[in-house]
Amino acid sequence: MTTWKQALREGLVSGTVAAVLSATYMAWRGQQRGTPAAPINAVSHWLFGDESLERDEPSVRHTLTGFAVHHGAAIFWGVLHARFWGARPEAKRPLPALAGGLAASAVACFVDYQLTPRRLQPGYENRLSHRELTGVYAWFGVGLAAGSLLMRRSQQRERQLQRQEVHAMHAEQALRPVVPADPLEPMGFMPESRR
Repeated sequence: MTTWKQALREGLVSGTVAAVLSATYMAWRGQQRGTPAAPINAVSHWLFGDESLERDEPSVRHTLTGFAVHHGAAIFWGVLHARFWGARPEAKRPLPALAGGLAASAVACFVDYQLTPRRLQPGYENRLSHRELTGVYAWFGVGLAAGSLLMRRSQQRERQLQRQEVHAMHAEQALRPVVPADPLEPMGFMPESRR
């Protein structure tokens, strides 16, 4: 199983990719209605209440805060995804990684809308249709999978570089002549004064 430290590292990457992809999708769907910031603004209702659910224009207060909350939640789910799925061998292949990302996204959706009090639900459900919500969570799952695959490749490169460094160090040591500190030591002779 992946350690919490490894999961945090991977979750930062996969959660960020998931947040960016799903927020981009939300903005695109909002743009279809002429209000690209509205779905992301709605997320800031955690802090600013119902006024955020009605806000159409982009603003630091609502849009930036909404994205920050969305990003934080995505990192949370990214860490959990990495911790409980990341160490599995199948998680390193694209299709199983995608299935794992979509499964984690489905769990997040269930928790968001079945277990979470309305005040702490994402908020963008007030500005998007049910079909569009499916798209948000689909892109979220794709982001978790893509971020995890990026981290796997990075980790594989790191391990390969470490192995190369170890091999180079061993090769260097093998080529170095072994010269004893005292020429009499190899024959077992050691002066009494040094015993």
